[in-house]
Amino acid sequence: MRYRWFVLKTTQLPSSIEHMQAGAGELVFDVTQDHDGGYVAECLSEDIVTQADTWHELRANVREAVSAFYFDRSPPERIRLHLVRDEIITVT
Repeated sequence: MRYRWFVLKTTQLPSSIEHMQAGAGELVFDVTQDHDGGYVAECLSEDIVTQADTWHELRANVREAVSAFYFDRSPPERIRLHLVRDEIITVT
């Protein structure tokens, strides 16, 4: 299934990523992996959210969402996708 982008209004950044700030000409997206294996990308500075089943599709969807969001003005030069993977390994 191919997901499309959508815009989400947020009021506060998650505490784990508050320290990340976009540089000049850069948008930063916090990327999380769903329990089903898909990905969700949420922009930290603009109201842009998108999702996809694969990393490759997510990259394309982020570009499409940013292009649509900035349809009437110049988009930033770079997009940063920030993925943090949390994995627990048992030691026996």
